[in-house]
Amino acid sequence: MSGTSAEPIYIRAASKSNGITSIVIGVVGLVIAALWLTLLPEWLFLAGIFITSAALVCLLVGYFKIREPDFSLEIAKDYITYQHRLGSWRIHWNNLQRVDCPKVRLGLDHVPLEAVGFRLKSYSDFLNTISPRLATHLLMEQRPLLMQNTDENCASGSCYEQSMFDDKPYVMEDGSVIKGVKAMLAHRMVELRKRLGFDIFIASSELDRDAQAFAALIAQCQRARIDYTHQEEASAP
Repeated sequence: MSGTSAEPIYIRAASKSNGITSIVIGVVGLVIAALWLTLLPEWLFLAGIFITSAALVCLLVGYFKIREPDFSLEIAKDYITYQHRLGSWRIHWNNLQRVDCPKVRLGLDHVPLEAVGFRLKSYSDFLNTISPRLATHLLMEQRPLLMQNTDENCASGSCYEQSMFDDKPYVMEDGSVIKGVKAMLAHRMVELRKRLGFDIFIASSELDRDAQAFAALIAQCQRARIDYTHQEEASAP
């Protein structure tokens, strides 16, 4: 992506694929199970129940897949938007400091997580765009990240219980105070930055490529945006 005339890039989550296929398989499975239970001997009843259960699982998986947005991310000329069935968040390019795959300590090595991390310059803009329902979801979904790169003096993890759900009011950069679930998310972002160096994360299952490739794409778009901005400033009278 280069310049402001670039078309948006849409990212389709890998977990979104094959939703219709799963539903079709589930429907076919239910038809087979109905015929199986009706026509075949009673000693095959348990096998029919198993087919029914498998078909219902396929239907549920397909349903959860197709109810998600068609695209999980939109990379536009001015911002990155994450879409979820519970809402969305947005990061403007001028608010993005860095993007990369976070790493965790594993013995003497540092192993990358299957996720992409975003480090922001300011929380205010991000917190103003996120929906409360999605903020609640992120608090639950990204809770395991708090257990990464923990203090060696807290092997049990119990000393981090307060950081799991810190519900104190949060003072943003502009001096405004937020409360409730968005304040909890802000405190969580602060804690995750201490541990992993990033504020907000996207799992690799939300992407259409591996996490490293996606991080490289975002970095490339960010450089293109910066170059275009510098060109605009240089050409201004």
